[in-house]
Amino acid sequence: MSDDFRGRGGSPWGSPPGGGSNNGSGRGPRPPNIDEIIKEIQDKIKKFLPGGKSSGGKSIVLILLVLAFVWLASGLYRVLPDEQGVVLRFGKFIKTTQPGLNYHVPFPVENVLTPKVTKVNRIDIGFRSERDSGFSTGGGVADVPQESLMLTGDENIVNIDFSVFWVIKDAGNFLFKIQDPEGTVKAAAETAMREVIAKSDIQPILTEGRSKIEVETQEIIQNILDDYESGIQITQVQTQKADPPDQVIDAFRDVQAARADMERSKNEAEAYANDVIPRARGEGQKILQAAEAYKKEVVAKAEGEASRFVSIYNEYKNAKVVTQERMYLETMEKVLADIDKVIIEKNAGSGVVPYLPLPELSKKKVTN
Repeated sequence: MSDDFRGRGGSPWGSPPGGGSNNGSGRGPRPPNIDEIIKEIQDKIKKFLPGGKSSGGKSIVLILLVLAFVWLASGLYRVLPDEQGVVLRFGKFIKTTQPGLNYHVPFPVENVLTPKVTKVNRIDIGFRSERDSGFSTGGGVADVPQESLMLTGDENIVNIDFSVFWVIKDAGNFLFKIQDPEGTVKAAAETAMREVIAKSDIQPILTEGRSKIEVETQEIIQNILDDYESGIQITQVQTQKADPPDQVIDAFRDVQAARADMERSKNEAEAYANDVIPRARGEGQKILQAAEAYKKEVVAKAEGEASRFVSIYNEYKNAKVVTQERMYLETMEKVLADIDKVIIEKNAGSGVVPYLPLPELSKKKVTN
């Protein structure tokens, strides 16, 4: 042991006040004097404060004021644009605060949580990626049939995978109204999808009806979460796959191909009907119009003949002989117009040709 240590009475605290090294019983060093240690600490603090010993009380007040100021200033906090402040008072939810600089009663009275409220969260139902499932399937996705197999309204089974995207709408309700947010969203989403699928036939589910199913499912999920006061907003429901079960998918594809052929034949028949029917209607209208024109022509001709007969009759009453001769000549002109005629004059002299072949003359005239 060093001399310096022994010079202090063999104790790390040094010699006790009064110069004694034993405690009266002679069995060891005396314990340190706590009052003197506190006094020494106070003297050292006073050296750094203005006024020395005469302003000791004021210095303590100043220290307390500084500590109080620091404590009060610790209540300032900032909420980022993608966050929402949740103020707790002795662990009980009090209020939510918006982005910016805010204040709360400092710890331990109040404290603040700032969850991210603009982050879009995703939950996959019916399948898991390799990253989520923890094992490799070779295709990158592991099917979860207990979630994806659902019964349709026409008593078929469909294997549907879909994803739900959601954000925090009310941080206070999100943190304290539900115990397992992700599990709650997943359960509500699976329930809503089964309800919608149970009301739909399998054909629109596999083809053009997916968008309608997504909208209806999103509405039902949101209603369920609002009833729970979960503070969650569903932004989108997206179907990833909708197929028949793997055991019957080949047969189902054959049925789909047959239906496609049926639709194609039906469309071709409709196209042929759309081509033939207008043409038939046009032909019918054409025949009707021709008949109507013929009717008008016959009626007009009959009316003309009747008017002509009446006019001839009127003339006949005024000059019967002339009219009779005229009618005779007109009739004979019509009757003899197409008959071959030969004129033979019995009394003709030597200077007149007794035979006149009028038909031959007509033929020569036509030829010339």
